[in-house]
Amino acid sequence: MRIIPLLLFPLLCFGEMTLSIIKPDSVADHRIGAIISRFEKEGLNIVAMKQVHLTQKQVEQFYAEHQGKPFYEKLTEYMSSGPIVALVLEGNNAIVKNRTLMGATDPKKAAPGTIRADFAKTIEKKRKSPMGRRHDEHD
Repeated sequence: MRIIPLLLFPLLCFGEMTLSIIKPDSVADHRIGAIISRFEKEGLNIVAMKQVHLTQKQVEQFYAEHQGKPFYEKLTEYMSSGPIVALVLEGNNAIVKNRTLMGATDPKKAAPGTIRADFAKTIEKKRKSPMGRRHDEHD
């Protein structure tokens, strides 16, 4: 019988995974803990987390599918303006739970109590707190 290394166990079990990114304004405003606690309270496990300041080139590659769209330049400029925290969340219905917790992309349209309603500034400045993405799709 082969034994699975304990460190790999969280990556092999417990449901679907999704990516969530805490945006530069929320990192700068010290909201990381408040946002993470909301994910944890909904039963989502953090299986990977990294704070990083992405370069303009890295952001352009990440959002390449949006190149040429009206928001692309402001989005890439904003996402490279400061550190972000990338999270891999895991759990039953992780994708739906993540999107529900985040709320609508436009903070003005986000339901009360969602992360974007509570923490985001404006959509125009792309200050949306976290953004979520399934591990196999793009927003």
